[in-house]
Amino acid sequence: MFRSSKKEKQLDMFSSVSNMLKGTTQEQFNNPEAWHNMFRVHVLERIDEELFIPLFDDKTGAPNASVKVLVGMMILKEGFGWSDSELFEHCRFNLLVRSALGMFNINDIIPVESTYYLFRKRIHEYHKETGVDLIEEVFHQVTGSQAMEFRVSGRSVRMDSKLIGSNIAFSNRYEVVHDTLVLFYREMIKLAPIKVSKKIVTQLKELSEIKSNKVVYKSVGDEVQRRLQELGILCYKLLKAYKEKDNKYYSTLKRVFEDQFNHRDGGIIIKPPKEIKSDSVQSAHDTECAYRNKDGQPPVKGYSINATENCDENSLNLITDIQLAPANKPDTEFVKPALESTSGILGHKPDALHADGAFNSPDNVKYCEQENITHYFSAVAGLPGRYDLELNNGELTIIDTKTGQVMPVYQTKSGNWGIKTENGYRYFSEHAIETSLLRKQIDKVPVSIRNKRNNIEATIFQMSYHTRNNKTRYRGAFNNKSWAILRSMWINLRRIRTYIGENYANVIPLDQIMQLKQVFIQEINLDFVFDSLIYLLYRFFKKSYNYSLIVVDLK
Repeated sequence: MFRSSKKEKQLDMFSSVSNMLKGTTQEQFNNPEAWHNMFRVHVLERIDEELFIPLFDDKTGAPNASVKVLVGMMILKEGFGWSDSELFEHCRFNLLVRSALGMFNINDIIPVESTYYLFRKRIHEYHKETGVDLIEEVFHQVTGSQAMEFRVSGRSVRMDSKLIGSNIAFSNRYEVVHDTLVLFYREMIKLAPIKVSKKIVTQLKELSEIKSNKVVYKSVGDEVQRRLQELGILCYKLLKAYKEKDNKYYSTLKRVFEDQFNHRDGGIIIKPPKEIKSDSVQSAHDTECAYRNKDGQPPVKGYSINATENCDENSLNLITDIQLAPANKPDTEFVKPALESTSGILGHKPDALHADGAFNSPDNVKYCEQENITHYFSAVAGLPGRYDLELNNGELTIIDTKTGQVMPVYQTKSGNWGIKTENGYRYFSEHAIETSLLRKQIDKVPVSIRNKRNNIEATIFQMSYHTRNNKTRYRGAFNNKSWAILRSMWINLRRIRTYIGENYANVIPLDQIMQLKQVFIQEINLDFVFDSLIYLLYRFFKKSYNYSLIVVDLK
C-alpha cells in the first residue's frame, strides 16, 4: 500500500550537515535564497505524493523510498543535464544536492538505482495502461501552486515550438526494415512454436548477425534495392504466419511493410521514395517519431515540442504548458490544447496570445475569438501571394500587387472566385480570402506588441541547452515529453529564484534597519518593543517579496 513521506525530517545532533559547518560556509549553506534551499521549498515540498497512489497497491507494495525524493531526482537530472551515474554520484556526495532533496543529515540514505528505475518504469507503464501522464500532472500541480503564491497574472501568454531529434541513428529505408526484422526474430525465438520454415529462420538469423549499416556501406545501389526487395518478401511471409498476439513487434513490422512496400498482383513491390510519408517508421527503436525538413534546416527524425508561458509585465513568468507531437505535426494544432491547459493552471483563460505565423490559421483565429482571447500572430504561414484580396458586402476586389491593376473578378459555380491572367485562370477560395485578411490585420499591429513573443525563443534555447546535435537522450514520445516537462520545472525554479532576488534587492537590508534602531533607542527606551516590531516588519516584507520598504521618519 502507498505510504507518504514524512513531512518533517528529524535532525540528528551529531550528523546534521548544518551543525558540522561553520562561519561563512554555514551561512551560505543555510541561505534561503541558495538554489538548493529554493528547490526544496518551491519544488520538492510542493509535490503531491498522492498523485502516485495508483502505482502502489497490495501486490506491488509500498514505495521503499520517498516519492518526492524520486521525482526530485528526476528534475535535478534534467536540470543539470546529468547522466544517471552522475545523478547518483551527486546525490551521495554533493551536500547541496542532498539538501535540495531534504536530506539534512550526513547519514540519510538516498534511493538505490533499482528503486529509481522501477519507479520510472511504473510511471511509464501506468501511462500505457491509462493514458494518464503522472509527470505532467505533477508539473501542473507544482506550477499551479507557484503561480498562486507569486500571484502570476497570466493575462498574456506566448508560445513557440522546436523540432527535437530522438535518440536514434539516422537510418535509411533498408536499415529500418532490416532492424525491424531483427527485433521480430529475437522475440520470435523466445516463444513457441515457431510458425515459419527453417529456411526463413536461417535468413532471419543471418540478418541478426550483421549490422544493417554495414550491409548498406558494402553494397552498391542496385544490390541494396535487391536486398530490400528480399526483405519485403520476408516481411510478408512473417505477417501471414503470425498474429499480433504472437509477437510484440508484429504491429511495428506490419507498419514498416505498409510504409515501404506494395502488394500487387501477388508480388511485393518497393514503393517509390515520393510515396513514403513523413509519418512512416523512422527507426525500429522509436516508432512514434516522424520525419520533417523545416525551412531548409537539417532534417529531423523526432518530435515537435511546444512551450507556452505567461508574458505579463512586472510579473513572474512561468512555463505553463508543454505539448509534444511527432515532428510532422503542424504548429497550428498546438494552440487550443496549450491554451486550455494553461487556463487550468492559472484558473482563468488568458486575455491575449502572442505567437509567430506558424500558429496562425483561420481555425485558431476563430477559437480565440470565441474564447475572447486577443490574438497577436507575427505573421501568416507561407509567403505572401501576388494578389491582394478584400471582400466587402459580398463583392471581392482583387489587386495585382505587382502591377497595381484591379483585376476583373467572376464567381464560379463552386463558390470560388476567379480571374483571368496572362497564363490562364487563377482561382481563390474562401480560405485564401481569410488569409489575406489576416495578413492585413497583422500589419496593423504595433511592432512593440508583435515583438512581445520574441523572448519565448530564449525559453526554447534553455530547454534544449543540454541536447547534443539537437537530439535528446531518450526514445519514444512519453520519455521525450517527460524530459521537456522536467526541464521546464527546473527553468521555472531558476525564474523564481531570479524574481525573488530582484525583489529582495530593493528591500532595506536588516543591518540598516538595526542602525535605525540605535537612533530610535536613544530617543525612547523601548528596546524590546522595537525589536519585536522590526522583526515582524522584516519577516513580512521578506515573505511578500515587496519592492520597497517605507521607513517612517522617527524624528
